[in-house]
Amino acid sequence: MSGTTTRTGTHVADSHDRIRVHGARVNNLKDVSIELPKRRLTVFTGVSGSGKSSLVFATIAAESQRMINETYSAFVQGFMPSLARPEVDLLDGLTTAIIVDQERMGANPRSTVGTATDANAMLRILFSRIGTPHIGPPTAFAFNVPTRVASGVMKTDRGNRQETSVVREAVYQGGMCARCEGMGAVNDFDLTAIYDESKSLAEGALLVPGYSMDGWYGRIFSGAGLPMDKPVGTFTAKQLQKLLYGPPEKIKVEGVNLTFEGVLTKVQKSMLSKDLDAMQPHVRRFVERAVTFTTCPDCNGTRLSQEALSSKIKGKNIADLCSMQISDLADWLRDLSEPSVAPLLRGLQHLLDSFAEIGLGYLSLDRPAGTLSGGEAQRTKMIRHLGSSLTDVTYVFDEPTIGLHPHDIDRMNALLLQLRDKGNTVLVVEHKPEAIAIADHVVDLGPGAGSGGGEVVFEGTVEGLRGSDTVTGHHLDDRVRLKDSTRSATGVMEVRGAAAHNLRDLDVDIPLGVLCVVTGVAGSGKSSLIHGSVAGREGVVVVDQGAIRGSRRSNPATYTGLLEPIRKAFAKANAVKPALFSSNSEGACPACNGAGVIYTELGVMATVESTCEECEGRRFQAAVLGYEFGGRNIAEVLAMPVSEALDFFAEGEARTPAAHTILGRLVDVGLGYITLGQPLTTLSGGERQRLKLAAQMAEKGEVYVLDEPTTGLHLADVDNLLGLLDRLVESGRSVIVIEHHQAVMAHADWIIDLGPGAGHDGGRVVFEGTPADLVADASTLTGTHLAAYVAT
Repeated sequence: MSGTTTRTGTHVADSHDRIRVHGARVNNLKDVSIELPKRRLTVFTGVSGSGKSSLVFATIAAESQRMINETYSAFVQGFMPSLARPEVDLLDGLTTAIIVDQERMGANPRSTVGTATDANAMLRILFSRIGTPHIGPPTAFAFNVPTRVASGVMKTDRGNRQETSVVREAVYQGGMCARCEGMGAVNDFDLTAIYDESKSLAEGALLVPGYSMDGWYGRIFSGAGLPMDKPVGTFTAKQLQKLLYGPPEKIKVEGVNLTFEGVLTKVQKSMLSKDLDAMQPHVRRFVERAVTFTTCPDCNGTRLSQEALSSKIKGKNIADLCSMQISDLADWLRDLSEPSVAPLLRGLQHLLDSFAEIGLGYLSLDRPAGTLSGGEAQRTKMIRHLGSSLTDVTYVFDEPTIGLHPHDIDRMNALLLQLRDKGNTVLVVEHKPEAIAIADHVVDLGPGAGSGGGEVVFEGTVEGLRGSDTVTGHHLDDRVRLKDSTRSATGVMEVRGAAAHNLRDLDVDIPLGVLCVVTGVAGSGKSSLIHGSVAGREGVVVVDQGAIRGSRRSNPATYTGLLEPIRKAFAKANAVKPALFSSNSEGACPACNGAGVIYTELGVMATVESTCEECEGRRFQAAVLGYEFGGRNIAEVLAMPVSEALDFFAEGEARTPAAHTILGRLVDVGLGYITLGQPLTTLSGGERQRLKLAAQMAEKGEVYVLDEPTTGLHLADVDNLLGLLDRLVESGRSVIVIEHHQAVMAHADWIIDLGPGAGHDGGRVVFEGTPADLVADASTLTGTHLAAYVAT
């Protein structure tokens, strides 16, 4: 018995109350050692790029997930992503980690809020049990399942014998609308954007991206019997039908088995089954030019077959319920008393109430998942965990207050505390003072960003942080004062009759030549107004929260176009080809193909990543590193921080105005510390958004629309952002910002506040005027919170 108790008389199992991290060196972490209390709420703070995500996500959560994966059999692990062990000396006391991140939900057009949260699955069961008339199993109400009819021999294994039966027209019931294949919209092609009828196929008549007649496509088309040298406009009806709509058919070309299929048949499969946002820019431009989408006339956009729509409960079919605002649907269900499905109704009721509890009651279940903002997606993922019976789990959140109005942050705080009080460890990466205030324990990383960060500069209570000599401590009680004077508009952009989503036939004049901030609680209609009525106009540049797509081969130099003038400058100075100075092209180290690291696959074991011995991680051939420009080789230039590179390319023999301009924009958005060749995959969420802003500042726009630019920004960096917004306005641009941060509201020249609530309780302009007028008015939720902010 004595072996299981400590000297103090407590059970030895109760002594494991801390998560211990020793010697963490992931990304920019500098041998970080730390102990975190379990069953408490720990908030990680620090400037953007200080190492918060590296410690929380890439070290603690990553190792927890890797160790859980190792408990599965080697066979199962073969189907899972292989995770490398983080670079850390010791990790002890870990519990199962559940990561709730800001990643947008899949851009699959078939995914909706209902399918992503199991609400649709429950509704389908409900209709299959009590819907009248009864039409079939749950699949009969699924818009992703087509109805299939089969005839032939059916074999069934019965122990040691096999039964054979002949079936005729056996129906496997699905609910998909046959006309639009469950997409809710049908598309029509503008054939002038598909081919140039005055040219032949050999002359490049096809205008679809990727259809070059120099490669295999030319051989496939001629092998399929299409005339290559005849203008497409002179094709017979049969030839044109085959070229555009031909079904897949096997053909043999030069002894090789290939498949021919019509151009539009292939476009339908390869391009139109994807979400527009997930496409490469040139493919997206083609689709927007060539395809018009209209609501499916058969299902009226519901995605469901007429049979599925005919089955009703209390006068409503499943599409009616999915189109209702979730808070209204929850109320409708409360009045439904059906003992035979009571457990199902209880589960569905709890799920829908969780949406309202988390501030998402304004959504509808048929809302496409890809249209949710980062904050909405994160809160939707949270719903799965609110009713969970699991305890002693580590929940890891990445800025859960993103996209939340100050009014909603209190609700989010209550939910985080609820998870903690059930006996869980809650780790939160956060910048907002209102969210930091509820922490039991605070870990502040810094002192700076990038190579200037990666150390724990404070650990303790919120009060201790407030009095500490750290950047976060100094800025925790920052308040921006209302401006003494505001700029006057030089004109207005008229919006008339805006009715997207929940907007109520809105008329508003957006002032130009000033900093205009659009506010309102989450779901009040801000994005619907700006993205629906402003974004598409000429001269408008939109910087949204969409993720930057890029592999570890992509870096700030490639993303911003900075590498181009640098390569040309190196090539000109050394009289060689520019391609030599790209690690993705001719100059790449042959051993690692320009990656700088060698990956060794070990089957089900973690893939081992080791620095390439030939180029020592510099990614270029030795011969290329012999060429210099301004006394530096290309690898040394790419290893420079942005601020150092700005000085390097400013004057002397290395003077390159094109490179200097792009670097100036990166410094403007507060990214002076990142290196030019740093892989995009190692940048934090806030850094990626600011990189995007720097890249899009190059576009010649008159009106800039920024969607929550303070996302991922430390309190200290908000001042820099406000300075950047002022410089944009002073250069003659108009800036429209969708924002919840009170510092940005206080700094605005004009505020348009939407509300008063979310969903069908919003969609109206409840205030227009200066920040001082909004504070004096204090009749809206935004006004109340801004008044409290500037008063403290």
